[in-house]
Amino acid sequence: MPQEPVERRVVVTGPRRGAGRAPGYYRPQTEIDEQTTLGHTYVRSLMRTQLRAALTVFAVLVLLVGPLPLVFATAPDARRLEWLVLGFCLYAPLVLLARWYVSRAERNERDFVRLVEDR
Repeated sequence: MPQEPVERRVVVTGPRRGAGRAPGYYRPQTEIDEQTTLGHTYVRSLMRTQLRAALTVFAVLVLLVGPLPLVFATAPDARRLEWLVLGFCLYAPLVLLARWYVSRAERNERDFVRLVEDR
């Protein structure tokens, strides 16, 4: 007498690999990739914060360098003053301003990635 085949048991330990996400699951990356209105808002927000940092640096630069021609025009011994101001007094603030801008831009991008990243 032939024996009947024994049924195999299947143990399910997680969701199927082909299973989609739950319908309420929200992915900002998809919104950006598909160029929806919400994705456009995310990117526009990043661009606005980067522009704000750039305009801040530009305003400080104008306030720092803008009055220099007037100072040089009114100074009696302009040659020595020009080299002193441009060579020594202006270099350090410009480097600090550039470092601030780069760190600010990187922080804005990190915040954007953290907002959009899937966790």
